[in-house]
Amino acid sequence: MGALFAPLRTETAYQQVCLAIEEKILGRTLQPGDPLPTETELAQQFAVNRSTVREALRALESRGLVMRAPGSKRLQVARPAAAAVADGVSRALVLHQITFLQVWEAMMLLEPELAALAAQRRSETALAALEAAAQPLADDPALPAELAVDHTVRFFSLLAEACGNHALEIAAEPLTRLLRPTLSRMIDQVPQARQRIAGAQRQLLEALTRGDAEQARAWMGKHIRDFRRGYELAGIALDARVETTAPDR
Repeated sequence: MGALFAPLRTETAYQQVCLAIEEKILGRTLQPGDPLPTETELAQQFAVNRSTVREALRALESRGLVMRAPGSKRLQVARPAAAAVADGVSRALVLHQITFLQVWEAMMLLEPELAALAAQRRSETALAALEAAAQPLADDPALPAELAVDHTVRFFSLLAEACGNHALEIAAEPLTRLLRPTLSRMIDQVPQARQRIAGAQRQLLEALTRGDAEQARAWMGKHIRDFRRGYELAGIALDARVETTAPDR
């Protein structure tokens, strides 16, 4: 009979220090902006070497949980930026070999509801930012591909911000990052792509301005379905893997 149990895994000292500090941060005992004790003080409190503390702090810094204040060597508690979270998740999705179809399906489920919420909750500032993101493509049907992709991705990010729900905004941003490589492959191969994107953005802006959640949801659904049609016209296999992702500029 084979062994029923595997050997226990014991955490190293630096992992234990890292976990202890992380628990204080996530439990809100330590708040964003609070300074951490010095390395010497932490080493004394944990009864470990300073090198162990230093390794734990590096791990926390890489996760975005602590940072160095400008002009200071002292570490303080940080709140991970949404962009950093999105970069990590989108890269993980690429490593999981997700396909164009999977990105499209996820956006089809999420984006129409984001648009509906944005119509209900948008501010004048959010509308102005969305107008600014949509304007270059509306003004220039021959906008270079890189700029057209940048403004399209920016529009999606701003729409997620306008919905007023940080959980949904953070959930949507990795998919928005993955839109960039898929859109880059399609936009120059489909002559009407820029015009159709600009038209959908205009309809969405009108629905958002009126506060019409149903029309915003409907137009975003049409917009996302149009992306799939664009992939097909460009000859992109929907089961092809998304190979790269690039952070926002």
